[in-house]
Amino acid sequence: MPHILIVEDETIIRSALRRLLERNQYQVSEAGSVQEAQERFSIPGFDLIVSDLRLPGAPGTELIKLAQGTPVLIMTSYASLRSAVDSMKMGAVDYIAKPFDHDEMLQTVARILRDRQEVRQAPATPAAQAGRSSEKAIDNSNGEIGIIGSCAAMRELYGKIRKVAPTDSNVLIQGESGTGKELVARALHNLSKRAKAPLISVNCAAIPETLIESELFGHEKGAFTGASAGRAGLVEAADGGTLFLDEIGELPLEAQARLLRVLQEGEIRRVGSVQSQKVDVRLIAATHRDLKSLAKIGQFREDLYYRLHVIALKLPALRERGNDVIEIARAFLLRQCTRMGRSDLHFAADAEQAIRHYPWPGNVRELENAIERAVILCENSAISAELLGIDIELDDLEDDDFLGLPTQAGNSSLEPTEDLSLEDYFQHFVLEHQDHMTETELARKLGISRKCLWERRQRLGIPRRKSGAAAE
Repeated sequence: MPHILIVEDETIIRSALRRLLERNQYQVSEAGSVQEAQERFSIPGFDLIVSDLRLPGAPGTELIKLAQGTPVLIMTSYASLRSAVDSMKMGAVDYIAKPFDHDEMLQTVARILRDRQEVRQAPATPAAQAGRSSEKAIDNSNGEIGIIGSCAAMRELYGKIRKVAPTDSNVLIQGESGTGKELVARALHNLSKRAKAPLISVNCAAIPETLIESELFGHEKGAFTGASAGRAGLVEAADGGTLFLDEIGELPLEAQARLLRVLQEGEIRRVGSVQSQKVDVRLIAATHRDLKSLAKIGQFREDLYYRLHVIALKLPALRERGNDVIEIARAFLLRQCTRMGRSDLHFAADAEQAIRHYPWPGNVRELENAIERAVILCENSAISAELLGIDIELDDLEDDDFLGLPTQAGNSSLEPTEDLSLEDYFQHFVLEHQDHMTETELARKLGISRKCLWERRQRLGIPRRKSGAAAE
């Protein structure tokens, strides 16, 4: 089990991060300062150190030298991202902005530990190296792009990424939440001439509207109440590199006007300043919303939309990617097994069928979380559909799947029509047959699990009969 040291002076943040990591099978120690960490622990003995940048006494970057090769992940506030970039130049393995997203933190920690393990095993025998090469091919099946999947839509996307990446053109990535838009942005940055410069990622929906302009463009001392010192913004921190604005559709109109000036003039002006300064930034934006429609109703600047829409990349939803879903699932399973020290796990037949047919409304992110949960809970070698926590419900299937049910169940007075929803059909079918069928028989005739039947009863308010043949 990987051992992680958290160095953070704010007790609430330190405790929350410790609980998050412990819930995900990491051993965690903690300290409130660099000095306390030195006094209590042998710092090089950890697998990873997660430290705040600003600490009482010595800054978190001091741990880079003390760690003697152990990776150090720096946490910093949005307003201090320029310092975070500087800390990477000093040897930090990566940085993450506070307040951090739990999924982002877990993914970053897992990636750093996985990379460290690969480096440790590098001098191994040729056979072992070949095995790891095979594993890496599964985890990163498209080489330098780093995205898994080979369906036609994704192959077309890879071709566009390779063409667009070397340019400085603005890119708009469109797709549902959880499809991997940040992976596309990272691939565009890594394949560009700016690859050695910082990639600054910002979730526009995560920053309060009252702070968004200050966070993006910086502010001068006294610009507003609480501005006790001047600070650089995220656009300035990305100078020479790439700025990735996720969920740009959530950006307020005032901030959109300032961003348009960055794109048109290549310059920014901090909040409260009369001086402008030049910046060299490539902008990549992402959204799950229809910006063109928002522009028509005045909720997004039309001139900014056309500035962003130089190159548009569309990420398909997971349910539209055919066999990619099982390829991605197996890669996630391999990754989680490696992380948790399990080597015997595989998907049972019902799990693979569920993975293929479930619509995955949360896309790749939902799939990864389901597999992580299943690996944690699995007590034998086969992961079942039940462990994944998904059911193929009625509204996940086609109407044709239900046309034969009344005949199979008996003579039913109800035939589904175009005017009858599947919810109505479910309710009528259950009420008509529950007096002479058990719950197991009802579920089997409807083509769903008993758990799904129970949940649908609860949602629709259909009480379960306790008398007659229905009682089990």
